[in-house]
Amino acid sequence: MSHLLNVDTAAENILASVKTLAAETVSLAEAQGRVIAQDIVSPIDLPPFDNSAMDGYALYSEDSKQASRAHPITLPVAMDILAGSAPSAGLQRGQAARIMTGAPLPAGADAVIPVEDTDDDWQDDGQKGDSAAPPKQVQLFRCLRPGENIRRAGENIAAGARVMPARTTIGPAEIGMLAGIGCAKIAVIRRPKVVILSSGDELVDIHQPLEPGQIRDTNSYTLAGLVRQAGGVPIRLPIADDSLDSIRALYRRALDINPDMVISTAGVSVGAADLVRIVMDELGDIDFWRINMRPGKPLAYGTLRGLPFFGLPGNPVSAMVTFEVLVRPALAKIAGRDIRQRKVKARIDADMGSDGRRGYNRVTLERGAEGFIARSTGIQSSGALMSMVLADGLAVIPEGLTVAPAGSVLDVLLLRDLD
Repeated sequence: MSHLLNVDTAAENILASVKTLAAETVSLAEAQGRVIAQDIVSPIDLPPFDNSAMDGYALYSEDSKQASRAHPITLPVAMDILAGSAPSAGLQRGQAARIMTGAPLPAGADAVIPVEDTDDDWQDDGQKGDSAAPPKQVQLFRCLRPGENIRRAGENIAAGARVMPARTTIGPAEIGMLAGIGCAKIAVIRRPKVVILSSGDELVDIHQPLEPGQIRDTNSYTLAGLVRQAGGVPIRLPIADDSLDSIRALYRRALDINPDMVISTAGVSVGAADLVRIVMDELGDIDFWRINMRPGKPLAYGTLRGLPFFGLPGNPVSAMVTFEVLVRPALAKIAGRDIRQRKVKARIDADMGSDGRRGYNRVTLERGAEGFIARSTGIQSSGALMSMVLADGLAVIPEGLTVAPAGSVLDVLLLRDLD
């Protein structure tokens, strides 16, 4: 197997040859799942003002000293502060202000007593505190510490502070924070357009009936899903037949779309109808054709008029495994995402075979008392797509091994979250 390219070397060469895309601006409503292109710095304090964390009464904490249910302290209510309004004056010693959650704290006040720790019964009698008139005075049933139940200006984020670093993937929490600091537009890494090509006289689309000797094109649909999952925009083109003119036309059509990556399946082995090499000699450059992995030995990588090009094997499992091992990290770099692959260590429950190439066996994972246990999904044929449907990950059998004995601890490349 020494004449086959090492997997790690191939991955390093691929990552070195691809670049992250430029930024584009999108509205916050369209930003979920996108990758931030540059650090986000807050233009304001958040919260922008000292405010109440409770429905209750703002006051000087000193005025609540010695208060208890047995010996309440009574204060006059000087003002009513609703959420969305601002106090018209400061609070004087010996006064209280009824205040709603989120409302600005009046100057002078340094604590808020929750309404349930007072004699104000508007919550208990079913009335809304922001519509019922405040009482003329309020009794306090406990003492307060300075700062109690107050959210200080800037305690969440201060003006000028970095809110999120570049390359953060925007989720619901990030959207909430960005809305809070008033980011209506966000600079994000452009999502890579990936053209997916299939060729072969034996292939038909899912809408067509199968004739003798034909199979449905699963790869283009599978790869489109993988590309979408990796943050790209998949573009499937119609199947080309096994003729040089048809494949050449398909590749030229792909280039007309001006994509950021091209992925083809089949046509890269040594069969009589494998015409991709000829077209690639005309339109691009190939860095390598064969790689030391199982499944997935016939894999091409190069450039198609300067664009990253992957020629994946035609067998469905081989296409998926080579995508996970080599394409996904490259696509992550192009999309500005984390290129690190998710791995765990797992102990295999039975012997696992390979052929001396680096093997990627499909396994399920179970948490045991001493860590993960990996079990084969069954048939490991490169055409057994069900083995990928069942798999939690790919157990990696190192080069040079034909059998990994039961009890061996292997790296497992994760295919899904382990909840």
